[in-house]
Amino acid sequence: MTALTLSTAGAATLRADALVVGVAKSPKGGKGPVVAPGAEAVDSAFGGKLGAVLESLGATGAEGEVTKLPAPAGLKVPVVLAVGLGSAPEKGESFDPDALRRAAGSAARALSGSKKAGFALPVEDASDVTAIAEGALLGAYAFTAYQGGEKTGKGKNDNGGAKLPLGEIAVLGAKPRDKAHKAAAERAQVVATEVNIARDLINTPPNDLNPESFAAVATAAGKENGIKVQVLDEKALAKGGYGGILGVGKGSEAPPRLVKLAYTHPKATKTLAFVGKGITYDSGGISLKPAGHNETMKCDMSGAAAVFSAVVSAAKLGLEVNITGWLALAENMPSGSATRPGDVLRMYSGKTVEVLNTDAEGRLVLADALTRASEEKPDAIVDVATLTGAMVMALGNRTFGIMANDDAFRTSIHEIAEEVGEASWPMPLPADLRKGMDSPTADIANMGERMGGGLVAGLFLQEFVGEGITWAHVDIAGPAFHEGAPYGYTPKGGTGSAVRTLVRLAERTAAGDLG
Repeated sequence: MTALTLSTAGAATLRADALVVGVAKSPKGGKGPVVAPGAEAVDSAFGGKLGAVLESLGATGAEGEVTKLPAPAGLKVPVVLAVGLGSAPEKGESFDPDALRRAAGSAARALSGSKKAGFALPVEDASDVTAIAEGALLGAYAFTAYQGGEKTGKGKNDNGGAKLPLGEIAVLGAKPRDKAHKAAAERAQVVATEVNIARDLINTPPNDLNPESFAAVATAAGKENGIKVQVLDEKALAKGGYGGILGVGKGSEAPPRLVKLAYTHPKATKTLAFVGKGITYDSGGISLKPAGHNETMKCDMSGAAAVFSAVVSAAKLGLEVNITGWLALAENMPSGSATRPGDVLRMYSGKTVEVLNTDAEGRLVLADALTRASEEKPDAIVDVATLTGAMVMALGNRTFGIMANDDAFRTSIHEIAEEVGEASWPMPLPADLRKGMDSPTADIANMGERMGGGLVAGLFLQEFVGEGITWAHVDIAGPAFHEGAPYGYTPKGGTGSAVRTLVRLAERTAAGDLG
């Protein structure tokens, strides 16, 4: 695990493998990259010509651009790494925290294999400390569990595998004795650690992560962090009438689970419920996915991973709010015992659902979990799921959609997501699309109109939310799993999407900012 410190050393005196500084694009009419605040001592070591040296090497200060330089005399590090921050802010304004977060992530990735690096990026207040620390910790992530071999002292696996993550991050310019700065660093360490644990879960192959083993991970984390954990196995699910979860999981040799995590605070006056879709592998079931669509389906439990990590984060931070996390876990497989298109399931709510497509399974497990969560009358419910390809078509690979039965709540979640650097967009729940799910056989079908399919899924889930309960649905199908090259603090593979939004929602609820 990458260590984090707030260093009292200056940029000229820090001893490390590398020193990270920020550069920005020159304002209109300017020439060459502009050295950002925090790098004054480094610029001086270059004789005041760091910007000119970088320009000669082709650097522009564009966001995510990384340029390594041998350090000049006067610095205690062998390497200076200049990272682009994008456009320089207008006079009197500051760098956007997420620009700092992304830059720190890019730098940390570029320094894989190093033992220690100092980050001399612009720091004006605690929010900048949070952004730099969080970005660097997230950028330093690597999933190496299956690369094998003993780790050598050279920062690589002995089988010649990928370099190990940056070992230690020292944030310069922060004040270690300042309560706000110290709290910001501690929060960043907690949240980034849990995001990275969510990433690990998402990246774990489905032969090692099934409903039972995921439930075991949750149980162990609960014991460690004072969270009460209840696991309903297939027998308890059958006894309780959880027809949706059982119907999805009945085709697999790995039976389903419903896991409840309960974090409570003695002074809390509000309760949130987080519900996560946890399909540990999604073949599509009898409605088998076409070739080329199965390879990444270990990521279909990303919603449950986000919920799990958010609850653990809240417990570690000691937030003054009660949170229940519900992990609806199943493996969707085709077999002689699998649910068929045309089957009717009786859900935990008592409603019947005609299954027209077994690959629309996420909404079935979520429906049971939403009904169960509603029974405890929380102040609000948020479900998180890699639910529909339609949402990816609508918003692309980096933005998640938000639907809700309360416009103000939907707006709040959107604003929170933007605040923490997670791209999101509010989406409607058009009432006219509900008719498409009418079934001549059951109370509702699990499919409706093809156009607007992401909205149809939201309308389906809304049917299972308790009356009078504020609810939002977050569809992370796009950003949950990144198949391209890493960028900023986003790695290839599982991203941990929505964890930071859920944690910030919990913090704002604890502070009474959501009414």
